[in-house]
Amino acid sequence: MSKKPIIVFEGIEGSGKSSHINFVSNYLKKKKIKFIKIREPGGSKSSEKIRRLILNNKSDFNKSTDLLLYLAARSENLSLLKKNYKKKIILIDRFVDSTIAYQHYGFGVDLSLIEKINRYLLKNIKITFTFLNIVNQKNMLTRLKKRKKLNRYDKFNFIFYNKVQKGFLKLAKRKTKIYKIVDSNKDLKKNKEIILNKVKMLIK
Repeated sequence: MSKKPIIVFEGIEGSGKSSHINFVSNYLKKKKIKFIKIREPGGSKSSEKIRRLILNNKSDFNKSTDLLLYLAARSENLSLLKKNYKKKIILIDRFVDSTIAYQHYGFGVDLSLIEKINRYLLKNIKITFTFLNIVNQKNMLTRLKKRKKLNRYDKFNFIFYNKVQKGFLKLAKRKTKIYKIVDSNKDLKKNKEIILNKVKMLIK
């Protein structure tokens, strides 16, 4: 296991993944451990420009355009990933499995197409471990209501998010050795402890 792992935080809207990745990054900062943190879509300057386009509430792309924009944003992060791969810990807020969960399980885009383009983009870059944050409808809606601003992907109905979350769980079932399901409906402090203990194991 690499001591400079790629650790990904996945989950639907309101699942707590961004809070958990920020918690881990703050821990690494305090310990003066070198790392980078990116989000998808986003990360590099060019990727952030694509993010604003995808998530803009005025955007109304079809599912194929959405997929290609997400993959374009990932492509723009490749130099950043390659530069730091196995040299620094890499924390990512959403990555490959988000594309599969949302675009395939959510919107029905062909899975083989998504996987083929991802293989082309990432080549030898491998994810070390993924934390999948799951959440029920009640808690998801409560958390979204607390946000000051909702983007385009915060506004789908729960039937869609449920399909996406079930997609994530299918992926987790196939990758049990490199996946940890975190029940975000449970105590936040306890979940942070579970995540941090695993991160410590991955980087020691």
